[in-house]
Amino acid sequence: MSFFSRIFGDQISPESDLNFKFGRYTDAYKTKLQYEAWDAAVSLFEKKDFLEAYHQFFIYLEDKEEQNITWNKKGDQIDFEILQGSKKITGWVNLKSIHVETKVAKTNSINVGFLRRLVEVNYDLKYSRYGLDDDNIIVLVFNSLSIDGSPYKLYFALKELSTQADKLDDLLVDEFQALEAIDSSPINELSPELKKVKYDFVISEIQKALSYINSNAVFAEKFPGGIAYILLHLCYKLDYLVKPEGFMMESLERIHRLYFEKNQKKTIEKNKILLKEFDALLKRSKEEFDKEFYDVTCTFGITTAVDQLKVASFIKGELHNMDWYLDNNHQEAALGIPGYIVGYCQFNFAVPVPVREYFHLFYMITEQNYFQNLGFENAFIKTEGKVDHKKIKSKIESIAKKHKHAYPRLDPNTSKLSFKSIAHFARSYLLMIQDLDLTDT
Repeated sequence: MSFFSRIFGDQISPESDLNFKFGRYTDAYKTKLQYEAWDAAVSLFEKKDFLEAYHQFFIYLEDKEEQNITWNKKGDQIDFEILQGSKKITGWVNLKSIHVETKVAKTNSINVGFLRRLVEVNYDLKYSRYGLDDDNIIVLVFNSLSIDGSPYKLYFALKELSTQADKLDDLLVDEFQALEAIDSSPINELSPELKKVKYDFVISEIQKALSYINSNAVFAEKFPGGIAYILLHLCYKLDYLVKPEGFMMESLERIHRLYFEKNQKKTIEKNKILLKEFDALLKRSKEEFDKEFYDVTCTFGITTAVDQLKVASFIKGELHNMDWYLDNNHQEAALGIPGYIVGYCQFNFAVPVPVREYFHLFYMITEQNYFQNLGFENAFIKTEGKVDHKKIKSKIESIAKKHKHAYPRLDPNTSKLSFKSIAHFARSYLLMIQDLDLTDT
């Protein structure tokens, strides 16, 4: 069993009910067939059987549910096409060389501004580089000799090229009027009704958080840490639940970067910066949001694969911070801390599959109205605001049963869950996740 298989098990990323996509795509969840293909690719490359090595490499990359990659072998060459968000990546490999490129944007006039930006980005790239082709199209290109193009190098080169192009194309087109979008991959447009549900949720959640902070100015000044938890919880849950693209996605990533940026700013100063970012989102029109609510096909994720020990350590390091807020009846700040923990993990990490599903269940419980507006029928919170402990325990046990074959020691202790309030439940629920045993023997 490979290293990644021992961490995650032999499952594909869990699909949510009603075929909705939530959270950031990760390529950490592979099938047994994919792990075997990777091992074969490495072995064949070492034997200098390059073409068959690359064939196995593409099997490793293929996510059958995403339908993210196609390839065609013609003689001594394999032509391939990879989808990553809004970009289509094309290339070929043969016995001598590898060539990969994607078209980022088209320009009708050379602008010093975007050229300077591309030169700056090129400096940070490790494998690929930006350039202009004969048709004044900005392209991102990777080349290598086959003898130097091991599966490891090819994987990280394709990941850099794909994720970089997918992220930068929208930002460049938005910033520089001389550029226009080009060569986008197929996207799945959402219905107007679903876009409205997402838009209403974004606006109402930002307004609710800002209203609470503005009406509790003394608390915000005395306890900036509590406010920071509220704002970061808001950032991460919007990213996971709404799954925006384009400007809003970049705004949420910028909020994350601004808070964790290493500088001399105090928490209260950072909170003010974050508030301005959320206020800027509030000022955008519904039409601007609607353009960013769509589903895309991905091949590479940007989250870091971690095991249960990392998750447990993170929970242990943060969860105790909610005790004072809970004891002093500051429910918003108290609930913001477990929300921050779940959101931070989903935003930054590819966690083991059972943990991913338990984190998703956390949102289904704490954000029940949103899920019901999407069309989900599960009601974990009763009309009088009480937590339905029977339904929650049943769902927890069903997730454990589903993954018992891969994790024989997975036995969540639901007896210690507290249903006194949503905040009390959230605390005890995270403690339950912290104590999960995901060893495979």
